[in-house]
Amino acid sequence: MKPLGSSVPLRLAFAVSFAFSFSLSTSSLHLPISLSKPKSRANSFSSLFSSSPSSSQSFASDLLSLLATPSDRKPNIPSDEVQQLFSRLKFLVPFTPDKSSYSRRVILEDSRRGGDEKEAGNEMVWWPPEPVMELARLAVDSGGDPAAIQRALDPTVLPVPDVDRINEDKCQLTRTPYGRRFASEEINSFFASLFELIVTRGPTVGLNLSLCRYDLFHGHMFVATDTGRLGILFHAREYPAYDKEDFPCPLGYCQSGSNVTYDESMNLRNILWLAPLPSNVTEAWLAPGVLVVLDAHPDGIIYQRLVPDYLDVVRTIYEGDFGQVVADVNYLNIENIASSKKIFIC
Repeated sequence: MKPLGSSVPLRLAFAVSFAFSFSLSTSSLHLPISLSKPKSRANSFSSLFSSSPSSSQSFASDLLSLLATPSDRKPNIPSDEVQQLFSRLKFLVPFTPDKSSYSRRVILEDSRRGGDEKEAGNEMVWWPPEPVMELARLAVDSGGDPAAIQRALDPTVLPVPDVDRINEDKCQLTRTPYGRRFASEEINSFFASLFELIVTRGPTVGLNLSLCRYDLFHGHMFVATDTGRLGILFHAREYPAYDKEDFPCPLGYCQSGSNVTYDESMNLRNILWLAPLPSNVTEAWLAPGVLVVLDAHPDGIIYQRLVPDYLDVVRTIYEGDFGQVVADVNYLNIENIASSKKIFIC
């Protein structure tokens, strides 16, 4: 990781305080400003609210295009950029765009014939349960309207439970103190399974996670700007422990008691799920689902093009660069209940 520099503690404290206050107003940006040398690309607070696409939004669009393009077609992206991008994508489920040319039914029938647990996890991401597929099609058919997805929620308001001692620590972990779930139980179960699959497969790319308030507990659902494709940008390693030498950044009540170490794994904290992409003309599906870790090591193109300067030190990618934000999807690891009941949409 880039050193924070021990010679500017007062500036760092001010920066952290400013960024934390900003995060409360956006509900998305939870972590501190970096004091490292600014990158060459333009990316500032003002760009977040600009009506014209920023460089990071354009790059995010290129990334989504790449992840929707069958291998027999070249995306409209410079070839050197494609190579650099692929070198920084760590797939938790194999990237198999060729399968988009097959019918979903054939794939599922093949899977049922002798498939194992690993293959079942792959198929769950490539071709999710029918209610999730319908939600993905709704996102596209609505023209990428977040309200269309929000209308699929059950109207029942659920108080956020006291998980991992958040009440004791005065931590408001979620965007609001209440949440909802999707009306479809299968959708809730699917999103819970996504969280669990990320934790299970993370070690294969060097990412060891836990489902707790300090680490992986939330993602930001969006509908892509250009296509309406449904996605979630998960943020793991959310509250690293305060450390006078390695991470002298106070993040408020929710950091209290953290055992998450600030280390190289911060570079892998952004995990992207994309739903299968339906055609907006026919009933066909253009691309299967994707689950991939976005490697934000400082020498790579994802860090250089997607990590804002003010979130540099924690390698946070902003979900709004991918499209319109729908809601936060939270997995609150309550004991002795079904996984689907651990999902809170806020």
